[in-house]
Amino acid sequence: MSTFVLEIGSEELPSRFLPGQKQFLLDTFATKLSEAGLAFGSINVFCTPRRACVEIQELADRQEVREEIVAGPPLRIAYDADGKPGKALLGFLRTQGVNESDIFEQKTEKGVYIAAKKTSGGKSAKEILAEISPAIIASIPYAKRMRWADHSISHARPLHWILALLDSEIVSFNLGPIASGRETFGHRIHGLGPFAVGSASEYFTVIRDKACVMLDAASRRQTICEMGDAEAKRIGGRVLWKESLLEEVEGLVEHPLPLLADFDPSYLEVPKEVLLTSMESHQKSFGIADADGHLLPHFLTVLNIEPEDLSVVKKGWERVLHARLDDARFFWREDLRSSFDAWLGKLDHVIFIGPLGSMGDKSRRLEELTAWLAKRIFPEDHDLAVKAARAGRLCKADLVSGMVGEFDTLQGIMGGIYARRMGEDELVAKAISAQYLPSGPDSPMPDTVLGALLSMADKADTLAGCFGLNRIPTGTADPFALRRCALGIIRIVKEFGFDLSVRELLQKAFDLYGERAWKLGREEALAKLQDFVGARLQNYLQGQGNSVVLTEACLRAGMDDIPDVCARLAALADFSKHNDYVPSVQIMKRIANILQKQKQVPENFDKSLFEHASEGQLAEKLTDQETLGKNRKYPELLATLLELRPYVDSFFDSVMVLCEDAKVRDNRLALLHRIHSLYACVADFSALQI
Repeated sequence: MSTFVLEIGSEELPSRFLPGQKQFLLDTFATKLSEAGLAFGSINVFCTPRRACVEIQELADRQEVREEIVAGPPLRIAYDADGKPGKALLGFLRTQGVNESDIFEQKTEKGVYIAAKKTSGGKSAKEILAEISPAIIASIPYAKRMRWADHSISHARPLHWILALLDSEIVSFNLGPIASGRETFGHRIHGLGPFAVGSASEYFTVIRDKACVMLDAASRRQTICEMGDAEAKRIGGRVLWKESLLEEVEGLVEHPLPLLADFDPSYLEVPKEVLLTSMESHQKSFGIADADGHLLPHFLTVLNIEPEDLSVVKKGWERVLHARLDDARFFWREDLRSSFDAWLGKLDHVIFIGPLGSMGDKSRRLEELTAWLAKRIFPEDHDLAVKAARAGRLCKADLVSGMVGEFDTLQGIMGGIYARRMGEDELVAKAISAQYLPSGPDSPMPDTVLGALLSMADKADTLAGCFGLNRIPTGTADPFALRRCALGIIRIVKEFGFDLSVRELLQKAFDLYGERAWKLGREEALAKLQDFVGARLQNYLQGQGNSVVLTEACLRAGMDDIPDVCARLAALADFSKHNDYVPSVQIMKRIANILQKQKQVPENFDKSLFEHASEGQLAEKLTDQETLGKNRKYPELLATLLELRPYVDSFFDSVMVLCEDAKVRDNRLALLHRIHSLYACVADFSALQI
């Protein structure tokens, strides 16, 4: 067994490229080696900004030898009249790379054919690795690729070296201008190199001790966190670690060194959110807070070197952050001299989406739509409706503030902060802060009912306007984030349990646009929008681990009431684990198939027309199901299907549904229709694959 190490050296990659690169190398090497029949133990992949390393342990010396029988042409056409190999046989020999002495006759059900035993495999690991490695490197899927100099290959950044060692041997191949070898390069300051690596087993020692590179991302993270926590503890604080930023920072360095720096305490007059945005977004640094969560005048950054004079580097970082915080304080003070009334006037000059008017128009629609939602879901809470209208009117005002103009990621958040400072109700302020939540399938939710209502109104307004203009997402293109809008509405309705028709919400959003020249007719746009939201709902539910088949069956029974869909799906999922699930579903599918073929089916049956005891017994069992369905007691309703099944079996065994007597036939169809309608509220059983 051998060890293979591949190192791909390049100029610094953006840290966002590293997770995808790592997973691709891991998956693709495993796939290609398995396809080649080359046994291996484990594969490890390590990525830093300047290198990607693949380590394959317990690699077999050769691929397995495979022997297979390959069928050729029929015997009757294999030879010509003189008994010599014909064109079909010669083609077979050439294609399979075998001689005439290697073939034999094989009898099959279709006749006698020419066949040959073919042996494949047996290539050395070195040969196979030399074949697959350049192809894998060239196909790493980066978001952006580039070419450099006069080379025809492309990569995320220019390649500088490739190390490829199978134990102590070089696995030779070329990729563009780069030839693989045994040399690696290290940290640009502390161990540039080049360094010759004697064998795959020596690689990690050379990288650590000579190249001064911390190869493993988990080790880099651990170093950053441990040293950072120690630095913060020294001043009585704690680091405000942010997972997404920590992942980014660990991908920016090969030799991490956390550095604690300071800023003037006077900047603490600026809201915490603004200060953290300046540190995190612009400086890739972390804030420091005290035990109560109050920000301290310090920040933690991560260097990629050990400088000779740490104080000089520290001052440099502080000087850059000082400039950003100076801007933030200026805009903060200027904004506090303004008012919501002044900002609302300016919104009429800010375009929302071309034909949909201004942000002022949108805020007036949101004023009405958020209030309508409050009245629709909480009809007795008049105070909530008043606050909802206020939140809707003010929610976009911060877009024209100086702070959001400088720090656009703070839109909404600054609106909530300004609302508090300017005397608005606390619930209104919280709602404004949460108007853009949730922003994805796992992102935080609004923490108040009013915030949830405002968020739904904002998203519904955008969806209605864009679909009316026929700006419907296609493929991966979604410039107005409409998929995220639909998902946000779904998550809010589900998690808050709102008793709300999604169609009704979307209809109201369309109505508030008034009469205008839409590119799609109102009803057509609304229908397409409902389908769009339904597709997002299906994706979301399947993403939560629900069965594709069960999800589709439940959605076919209705998707307008999202909490109800979730309740039905949960009940059906539990029902599917029952021993009698399959025969029960088969019964329902049989009923559905019979009814589907009929042009018209009576709704009610007449007991006086029953000819067999099984008909009356089945009818007697249909008592409580309808009440259970109306009360959304779906687990109990499905449990009655288990009790009903023997009676349905007896009914089918005893009578012919489609008999010649039209009255009796229609009466039996009506009985089946009653059964079908009782359980159709849960799911479309015909969609279940049994």
